[in-house]
Amino acid sequence: MRHRLTFLKVFKMSGLIINKSYNKLLSKIGSTYIQAKENAITEVNIELVKAYWNIGSYIIEYEQKGKIKADYGDKLILQLSSDLKLKHGKGFSKSNLIYMRLFYVKYPKFELVSKKPFWSHYFELLKLDDDLERNFYQQQTIHENWSVRELKRQKKKSLFHRLALSKNKKGILELAKKGQIIEKESDIIKTQVLDFLGFPEQYQYSESELEQRIIDNLQSFLLELGKGFAFVGRQFRMTLNNKNYRVDLVFYHIVLKCYVLIDLKIGEVEHNDLGQMNMYLGYFSAEENRKDDNEPIGIVLTKEKEEIMINYAMYGMTSNLFVSKYQLYLPDKKKFKQKIQEILDNE
Repeated sequence: MRHRLTFLKVFKMSGLIINKSYNKLLSKIGSTYIQAKENAITEVNIELVKAYWNIGSYIIEYEQKGKIKADYGDKLILQLSSDLKLKHGKGFSKSNLIYMRLFYVKYPKFELVSKKPFWSHYFELLKLDDDLERNFYQQQTIHENWSVRELKRQKKKSLFHRLALSKNKKGILELAKKGQIIEKESDIIKTQVLDFLGFPEQYQYSESELEQRIIDNLQSFLLELGKGFAFVGRQFRMTLNNKNYRVDLVFYHIVLKCYVLIDLKIGEVEHNDLGQMNMYLGYFSAEENRKDDNEPIGIVLTKEKEEIMINYAMYGMTSNLFVSKYQLYLPDKKKFKQKIQEILDNE
């Protein structure tokens, strides 16, 4: 009995140590298992993408050797789909086979195929006819680790065209080749599509309503702003000469390592709006910046933008002050494409 009590005593005394060690062991096993599963999924995806590319090449090779025309090509796909589904299941629908064939057409060299996007990503990318646009979304999917859902969202909102509008021909080609790489302040500026705010058409909203809707939909707004933004606060107060000033929204950009100040305007930007934002930038630089912070960025986000007045009003001001447009509804893709094509053709 005494030995049993001693054993129980030792067990209880050492129980905390065992529990801590056990929790570490449990955590290690769990993380190793999860990582292995993720690695396995990645490897399976790489093999699937390679297999689908090969299947596309086999179809093209067969068509070329047989000199099969378009009408017969459709019949070939239908026949293949019917026979392959009988043997291998749903993965060989007519739609899938068409996209496997298209996969090889758009990526004739397998070296051009990145290992990171899943087949479901490539399925979405292949829906884009324009090579520049497709290349951009492929690079952006890799850079930002987009889900298929996010890729669809960004395509729908014409992210490529909105970014490309502010660039020349060289910039557009670079954007398509490398994606959007945040290296300088102007890289975060684009027309914002705030369709998630839910304002009815023709509704006369106020600036305070606009701000409140953004706060209510902060996650969507952060996604629209892009990668790297962290929310700091709204109606950030600054006191100068016993007078209070407030900037509508304050963010911190973790890539550029600086504060980003946003003032919201529902009408046309006036010159005094720019002077006020410039003062906010001076305050943040002197009063809020920490030792390692870069100079703050100011964005006046407006529905209307008159370029000539803005250029004159900003003469001699900091290059970190920008006027950017927003729109409440999805952009007209045809107009965007026409404008981008004009830039490419004119240069």
